[in-house]
Amino acid sequence: MTTLLLATIGGHLTQLDELSNRLPADGVALWVTNSNEQSTSMLADREVQFVPYVGVRSVADVLRCIPDARRLMNSRRFTRAVSTGSGIALGYLPYLASRGVACHYIESATRVDGPSLTGQILQRIPGIRTYTQYPHWASPRWRYSGSVFDGYEAVAVTRELTDQLRVVVTSGAATEYPLRRLFERLAPLLAPDGQLHQATGLPPTVLWQTGDTAVDDLPIRPETVRPSLPAAELTAALAEADIVVSHAGTGSALAALRSGRFPLLVARDHGHREAGDDHQLQLAKELSRRGLALHRDVAEITIDDLLATLSTTVRRASTPPPFYLA
Repeated sequence: MTTLLLATIGGHLTQLDELSNRLPADGVALWVTNSNEQSTSMLADREVQFVPYVGVRSVADVLRCIPDARRLMNSRRFTRAVSTGSGIALGYLPYLASRGVACHYIESATRVDGPSLTGQILQRIPGIRTYTQYPHWASPRWRYSGSVFDGYEAVAVTRELTDQLRVVVTSGAATEYPLRRLFERLAPLLAPDGQLHQATGLPPTVLWQTGDTAVDDLPIRPETVRPSLPAAELTAALAEADIVVSHAGTGSALAALRSGRFPLLVARDHGHREAGDDHQLQLAKELSRRGLALHRDVAEITIDDLLATLSTTVRRASTPPPFYLA
């Protein structure tokens, strides 16, 4: 028997990677996703098929997935397919369900208050079982089997600083939406001899992961800028960081927690054309409620906020329970 593990790059893929270890075993697994530095690094030791990216709300891209789904089904005879979205799930799961494959769609943890557009469509298709990561909106149609954040807890620490402050700023792997406001706000705070240096007496060493955001005109040294990073390299940088500032994407937040960091989260704002909606605000508030992150609006970030993250670390409190499929 073969399981198809299907997700878009970025937070969707990170979530599926986290949850795959908790799924009931069912033969060999084939991963299907898009190719970038994150996915090729994360899945280097696993069997994977790289497929074209499905753009946000692109019906044409969804339809172009169907021939690939047919080809994969004919060659591998999948018995189970599991996806954390997003649009790529629309291109594969309905076809596979029509061929008798047991299909499971796990809504992103970013969707705190209800399903995404992808989820709203898939919930109506026979043969596709749908799951929420929040019990408060579970229903007969949406089963709750757990969350990617199960088992994480915040712990107070006294961090011993060396002769510098290591900072990671990440806007995630999203390519459609620049996050210019975040970098404009942080550039003067984190500049050499900037406000953080003046407040602590320690020079900050910053890694800026910028995605598609143009920062050439900001006071940021070009050699510290990386549009994207392999998963292993980002994980190593997060583990060594003293301060982590991240957009409130599930993948980026989860990467910080996995590395033991208590991140300062900034939600992308639909009104500023930084996202398709304001779902990141839901997640930022949820992780703040759980005590796993500090949430601030971009315009409100202060030096005191950055320093406040130094007093907390995050760890696994327990082994997460299995994620049972219907």
